[in-house]
Amino acid sequence: MDATIIAQTARLLADPARATMLLALFDIDGLPASSLAHAANISPQTASSHLHKLQAGGLLSMEKHGRHRYYRLANAEVAQTVESLMAISNKVTADEPEDEGLEPIQFARTCYDHLAGKVGVLLADSLVKQGWLEPSSNPEDNNFTLTALGETNFHNLGIDTTALRRSRRQFARQCLDWTERRYHLAGALGAALTAYVFEQKWLLKCPNSRVVHLTNEGRKGLQDVFSVAL
Repeated sequence: MDATIIAQTARLLADPARATMLLALFDIDGLPASSLAHAANISPQTASSHLHKLQAGGLLSMEKHGRHRYYRLANAEVAQTVESLMAISNKVTADEPEDEGLEPIQFARTCYDHLAGKVGVLLADSLVKQGWLEPSSNPEDNNFTLTALGETNFHNLGIDTTALRRSRRQFARQCLDWTERRYHLAGALGAALTAYVFEQKWLLKCPNSRVVHLTNEGRKGLQDVFSVAL
């Protein structure tokens, strides 16, 4: 890839107002320009210019609903980039209490289409501990390896891992969680597992937000099926 393209994208992310808009959209699936201007504390005219640049740079998509235009992160890759940048920038130390004062977005959220936050990290940790997944020993490889046991167990849950491998996206990616600073499961397998958890009604989506609510049935289900203690 031409380094110029990387530099152009970096310049888009480097502006505080544009970064604020991306962060606002990380937690909410779609906002009008007026809300993004308010979040960035800039005028509507300035916001319009920034949004045009972000859209032209492939970081945002826009949909029209009547007279209004709603902006959202363009795709999973953009969400993952924002997540990674937040992980790098996060200054929360590892020895701080994990549960005291934990914000809802830190506890459980979707990172685009897969589960993140404390719940997502604990789930990934348990899948490794139970022998369903193996983390890569190569620091340059950011993927989990699905074991034979994991293949069987996911099949028993109705998740077709063979079909998932044929998709164009990464199969089982290690995604660095920006609040936990450890990995949760992303990629096609992470998305399929998250869809399964929602189908069981173990997690409920919060309107207009990536925050998700863990139900009492979910606490029991995650413990019984995946040995995740919450």
